Amino acid sequence: MQLPILLAAVLVVVAAAMASLGPANAQLDIPCETSCGDLAIEFPFGTKEGCYHNPEFLVTCNRSSGRPIPYFTDSDILITKISTMQESEMEIEMLVAADCYNSTGFAKGNIPSLTLSDFRISTKNMFVAIGCDTNAYISGDRGGESTDDSTGCRSYCASNTSRMTNGSCSGVGCCQVAIPEGMSDYEIHLDSYNNHTHVLNFNPCSYAFVVAPGKYNFSTNNLRDFGRVENMPMLLDWAIGNEICEIARKDTEKFLCKGNTSECDKEYGGPGYRCRCTPGYAGNPYLENNCTNINECEDGNNGGCEHECVDLNGGFECRCPKGYKKDGRGCMKGVSLIIQIVVGTLATTIFLLIFIAWLYLGLKKRKLIKLKEKFFRQNGGIILQQRIFSGEGSSSHHDRAKVFTIEELKRATNNYDETRIIGKGGYGTVYKGVLSDKTTVAIKKSKLVDQTQAQVEQFINEVVILSQINHRNVVKLIGCCLETQVPLLVYEFVSNGTLSDHIHNESRSLALTWDIRLRIATGAAGALSYLHSAASVPIIHRDIKPANILLDDNYVAKVSDFGASKLIPMDRTELATIVQGTLGYLDPEYLQTNQLTDKSDVYSFGVVLVELLTRKTAISFDRLENERNLAMYFLSSLKEGRLFQVLDEHLQLNDGNTFDEIINVSRLAERCLRVKGDERPTMKEVAMELEGILASMVHKHPWVQTTSSEEESKHLLKQVSLNHDYEFTNRGKESLTTFDSINKRSLLSISSVLPSTNIDQCCGGVDKAWGARSAQLWFESVHAQPVDIYKGACFSSDLAGD
Repeated sequence: MQLPILLAAVLVVVAAAMASLGPANAQLDIPCETSCGDLAIEFPFGTKEGCYHNPEFLVTCNRSSGRPIPYFTDSDILITKISTMQESEMEIEMLVAADCYNSTGFAKGNIPSLTLSDFRISTKNMFVAIGCDTNAYISGDRGGESTDDSTGCRSYCASNTSRMTNGSCSGVGCCQVAIPEGMSDYEIHLDSYNNHTHVLNFNPCSYAFVVAPGKYNFSTNNLRDFGRVENMPMLLDWAIGNEICEIARKDTEKFLCKGNTSECDKEYGGPGYRCRCTPGYAGNPYLENNCTNINECEDGNNGGCEHECVDLNGGFECRCPKGYKKDGRGCMKGVSLIIQIVVGTLATTIFLLIFIAWLYLGLKKRKLIKLKEKFFRQNGGIILQQRIFSGEGSSSHHDRAKVFTIEELKRATNNYDETRIIGKGGYGTVYKGVLSDKTTVAIKKSKLVDQTQAQVEQFINEVVILSQINHRNVVKLIGCCLETQVPLLVYEFVSNGTLSDHIHNESRSLALTWDIRLRIATGAAGALSYLHSAASVPIIHRDIKPANILLDDNYVAKVSDFGASKLIPMDRTELATIVQGTLGYLDPEYLQTNQLTDKSDVYSFGVVLVELLTRKTAISFDRLENERNLAMYFLSSLKEGRLFQVLDEHLQLNDGNTFDEIINVSRLAERCLRVKGDERPTMKEVAMELEGILASMVHKHPWVQTTSSEEESKHLLKQVSLNHDYEFTNRGKESLTTFDSINKRSLLSISSVLPSTNIDQCCGGVDKAWGARSAQLWFESVHAQPVDIYKGACFSSDLAGD
């Protein structure tokens, strides 16, 4: 009788022991401990071989002190928390690094370290250092490789804690930095700059540690008594192995995310992989079929359903009573027939309105496309394409202008906002724009007038001309837009305004020193020389003036506005055209004969040279009558030896070298302003002479001769009058191709204007090159006044000669 009782007692004890070990591991059919003290232990963690995934997941449960204490693997690192469901994190207590000093020097210290395999230091942690004479850093490897990365911070403070703030870890008494991602091991190092000498009374030690978020808050008391804290909590991230899901699942035997309710976490990018229960299930995803259905209807809130909650595998469903229909998780009464009819009618009406709007927008878009095509043809798009792509335009595909859409240019100019206007001219308005690639451009919008064939040809002319020009002193054409009623051109943006803005503005003109003015003149002359001589087809600008010479930030001149320009066939030297240009810059010979030649640009450039020398406008009715036309006034002043009175007072005339250069440029301007085009130099000769003058300012080259004497210069500036008139003779035999020719040439000026009782009486008998009417036209152009104002004035017989 006693034997069966004893046997039954033994069975009860064994059953109780088996219950404390917990259920058998589904992966390995052996009993495993499920807790150690307050710490729950689930696979892949375990307390003995066969219960954990690998040795790094070992939890050593030490019961020697009378109560079970869990340690990480076989170390003395305490585990305080393990998460296998969501974060895949472990919280441990890690040693604090210390570096202590006393009055004699170093007292004690330590260098904590940690080495991991399937675990990583969580980036949620912070590396914190405490101390007033502290340099702390943490170094280690990342990604399981020997990278020896490090980071750290410095904490320094004065001899007391009065200016420190509790809770602030910003570098005064306390500093912190983030942990680098993927660290698998580390060491903490501490250094002192002055052995805590100046803070020894309240901070003898420096401390550093890795701490989990929210687990540490700085206090000034820590500077003195933090030594009593040996460990601080920190987080470790863990995963299975080093292979991501796609690779690990190929080994079906070792892959842990098994069963229909467990899946690999695709949101985790590695290293290694993590398992999770499929939505609607809960449990340990690392154990096969351990994830079970969650009954959301038993959460105390009926799953959020207003009426009936029905649990389903992996989810739930809210159901409504008869006569109701679902509205999210609630229910609403069914809609009556009348409401259904009304709703149906409204839906049909809305559909019809949308269809009509779609049809209207489609037709409008089609009309807009046709309108763009009309404007394209109207603006000469077809002609432009034929001229550019047939070879008359740019020579290569790379040089061809880009065709912009109207939408691109509207965005670039903020729909042509008036604040974007940077200039207005005779042919249109110029806007500043910014393209989609952040390129700043100037967009020229022609004036809105009745579209004529002449205006179309003028627009095409400018595109064709600019598309074949490639010169640093000519504004670059980027492209055009032909989809608008008004054709648009897109140029490179030249940031410093026009030459006119600078020379006729008192404050801005101060920056225009003589060498800058000379460089501007040389650049503009080079551009015109290129247009006349080096372009594939010679080009005459026809509207050279300071307003059409742009300057960049380095005062490099760029010739612009080619709306009036003309192409000259290679077998011709002149063209018969309608006179076009700007009053004050027009070539008098062109004005009289209607014959356009390259010398017409030379005359206009001569006026620009005079404006650079004098800083006066070409025409001004605010000046005295004999000074209104700048070219005439300059020539008469040069003839009468009064050049000094005309020159800009800002020019530096005290330097002898500058003195001679101004005289040389003045002579060149006089030659450019001769009435007869044959007596003017070519732009190539003008450019060469200006380049020579400019070069002489930097260095006296061997080929430059300075034969001009100081007496001759003084004669030009100071002599009150000359003893003879200058004749307009043909000097074509003299060389104009070298810089020296300036100093060998006699000074010329316009013939004097003699008084007479009647212009017809004085000029009517002229029957050579110029008739009375021609003289009258020339007189009006150079004086910028109708001739009837000048009754009693007439040209001398010299003017009418050959």
